[in-house]
Amino acid sequence: MTTILILGGYGAVGREAARALTGDPGTHVIVAGRNPGKAAPIPATTAMRVDAADPADLATALDGVDTVLMCAEIDNVRVARACVERGIHYVDVTASHHLLAGLQALDGPARKHGATVALSVGLIPGVSNLLARVCVERSASGDLLIGALLGSGEAHGPAALAWTLDGLGRLEGSWTMRFPEPYGERTVHRFPFSDQYTLPGTLGAGSARTGLCLDSRLVTRLLSAAGRPAVARLLHRPQVRRLLLGALGAVHVGGEGFAVTVRRGAVRGSFSGRRQSRATGLVAARLIRRLPDLPPGAAHIEQLVDPIPFLTELAGEGFALDLGDDPRDTPA
Repeated sequence: MTTILILGGYGAVGREAARALTGDPGTHVIVAGRNPGKAAPIPATTAMRVDAADPADLATALDGVDTVLMCAEIDNVRVARACVERGIHYVDVTASHHLLAGLQALDGPARKHGATVALSVGLIPGVSNLLARVCVERSASGDLLIGALLGSGEAHGPAALAWTLDGLGRLEGSWTMRFPEPYGERTVHRFPFSDQYTLPGTLGAGSARTGLCLDSRLVTRLLSAAGRPAVARLLHRPQVRRLLLGALGAVHVGGEGFAVTVRRGAVRGSFSGRRQSRATGLVAARLIRRLPDLPPGAAHIEQLVDPIPFLTELAGEGFALDLGDDPRDTPA
């Protein structure tokens, strides 16, 4: 029996990963959070109250666990270190570069204890990293341009909304990207997703930029205004922040579609579908199934799996994968 503990398991991503993993024979899935009584139960899983910020509580929760999937940002490096010291595999879906840098530093201890620390596991980063590797392998030179189009109508948890709000004040520049139909060419605004910071090192690909837009053009225009210094300062005021988080959680303008496009020169790859939370959860579940065959140490997803088979398998869950070149794409 393999036991998987999902921290932050009652969030949108954690629930999707849990549902995917419960179908695997010989797998016991524990869904954990600080307030499990407030969440709807997930069939075929065990609910557990765990405060990951409490070292004693975490230590108890790790007893008998083989793998931890981290779907929250709560002392991630400390949690990962606790896993590594017990020889427990650790998978993280965070998109925050500063956390990934700290997790990458656990490479030596992970190798020593025979644990795999899998990073950049999800949609962005994750699928974007795998598409980037395909583009780098097919194009000899050029910078990586990454575009993320997300559905502004999909419901997200408060932690995800807070992370997005924090990033709005750090936008730096914009450019156009061609997304699969029905989206077409859209303007994306640079956003602090971690893939653009890690890919130059893992792929030796020069520079990389990741831009964000939403399926709603109106909301995208509002998002771009957040890059102005005066608006950015306003976003950091506690009262304004609380009001915006409440509004973002209550009002959903747009749909649930998403698309990720990566290009290098004239080489392009894209992945699209509905519900980015489901896509992220499924990426995590599929990576977890491969852990027995992966080497110990800390590494990003593009360093751990062959991108084309992984993406092709993932596309079988109802998503669209396009790895064809597009001569209409030209570098920005």
